[in-house]
Amino acid sequence: MTSAIDSLPEASSKAPTASQASQLPPLSQNAEYAQVLKAARRVLTPCGSGQLVWHVWGEQGADPALPPLVLFHGGSGSWTHWLRNVLPLAASGRCVVVPDLPGFGDSALPPGGGDVDVMPEPLEAGLKHLLGDTPCDLMGFSFGGMTAGLLAHRFPARVLRLILVGAPGFGIEPLVPFKLKGWRHLPSIDQQLAVHHHNLQALMLHDPTAITSLACQMQAANAVRDRIPGRRLSRTDILARALPEIQSSLYVMYGDQDPFYLGQVGLYETALPAAPKFKALLAVQASGHWAQFEQAEAFNAEVLALLSQPIQ
Repeated sequence: MTSAIDSLPEASSKAPTASQASQLPPLSQNAEYAQVLKAARRVLTPCGSGQLVWHVWGEQGADPALPPLVLFHGGSGSWTHWLRNVLPLAASGRCVVVPDLPGFGDSALPPGGGDVDVMPEPLEAGLKHLLGDTPCDLMGFSFGGMTAGLLAHRFPARVLRLILVGAPGFGIEPLVPFKLKGWRHLPSIDQQLAVHHHNLQALMLHDPTAITSLACQMQAANAVRDRIPGRRLSRTDILARALPEIQSSLYVMYGDQDPFYLGQVGLYETALPAAPKFKALLAVQASGHWAQFEQAEAFNAEVLALLSQPIQ
């Protein structure tokens, strides 16, 4: 099973060229994006031969009695996968911490490899710098959900609650094949944006009206900075095999129109109880793979309800 943006063709292990980067849409001119970014503090921690980039929201108003909330984005993504979530979640009294995962966004490549199995160590080192030994609640989307599960497995003292959103790593293939288009060979940003629109509709977003210019701009800006091609472990059961040893309270969420879950919810229902503290499998109505963007209000309310439950 692969996530939507794990499946995007023509991923490159190289940084974008100057011409590619210059064609990226000016996200900074989008009011929604600019408002969210302005509220964040940017933090750098070591990662391989470079740095891991983090954004932190809600530090000033955070309730010290509440654990920090850490969010991991999906493949070919960045912190912007959580654009419509970080401020509402921080407003609940949480300090919200979001990295660009190693090899994505503005973060350097991870040391020692190029797949999910090398992600937990640099991320835990960064969390150690940011949070010390304070445990957190951890939520991961798609490839980031698989990463979050493996981090909780390797560093059990770090994670109290674990929320997986449309996560791969269960060895389950979508029932209906879909075809995504390549974009790197296209000479103009308008042509590339048209392909990103197609790919978002093919897999990421259910309602065509959700595929806004902002969604396409973010996808374009994120995809060109993806330096982790392949991500073959998404197609394996690496996360399912880790479940029996994950000690965090586990919740799994998915868009009810996510192509990976359509017709296959029963397979997840069978696999998830292998986690000792599995709590619930929850559908976000009227949404595709990127549920937290498409149905942000309902998604945020559901997450806050989960986080209000006692840790058991």
